[in-house]
Amino acid sequence: MSVRSNFDQQLQGLSDQVVTMASMVDKAISRSLEALRLQNVALADEVQRSDNAINQLHRAGEERAVVLIALQGPVGSDVRRVASAISIFSNLERMGDYAAGIARIVVEGSGDSLLKPLVDIPNMGVIARDMLDAAIQAYVNNDVEAARAVAARDDELDDLYDAIVTELMDYMVNDPSTVARATHLLWVAHNLERIGDRVTNICERVVYIVTGDYEELDGPHIGRID
Repeated sequence: MSVRSNFDQQLQGLSDQVVTMASMVDKAISRSLEALRLQNVALADEVQRSDNAINQLHRAGEERAVVLIALQGPVGSDVRRVASAISIFSNLERMGDYAAGIARIVVEGSGDSLLKPLVDIPNMGVIARDMLDAAIQAYVNNDVEAARAVAARDDELDDLYDAIVTELMDYMVNDPSTVARATHLLWVAHNLERIGDRVTNICERVVYIVTGDYEELDGPHIGRID
């Protein structure tokens, strides 16, 4: 096997690891929202435990990328791809944390009925998961236009989040007894909104891999760490 073929094989392995981790994160998001819908504490506990596996894959992926840089000395688009994988692993890990955070909210609120029927929050979940899937496909296919289109959908999440905040604030103002339950739902919506921002970070990395340019795709808040 030539040096180039070996390097290409290792690059493919790194990309496959990104896809695997993204699938784990998507499952965690889905299961955390299902736990919320059903108020299923056992399922929420499972989601929280599964975050350890996501964290382990994050560390393994970063180590693989660092070793690849150290041993192969990639240049140009190759080094951009390897370095960007490190960033993508980090963003996926944070998404896993947000899913675990939703699960933790379910556990903390166990015994309390939901404040209201869930409508906008599940819709946020659908959009966030669709965005994640499409962003990873853009990464695999080196598709800049697809990455930009995915990032543009973050506005949909932001609009839903703003509507949820307004509605839940009204609940709390009009009935202080709802504060705890409303706050739990606010945090769920917040975590989903942040997942959208992390997906947008991945889309920016796709653009960087292909073009070599840093391009902000969703305003100045992109890249903040919280």
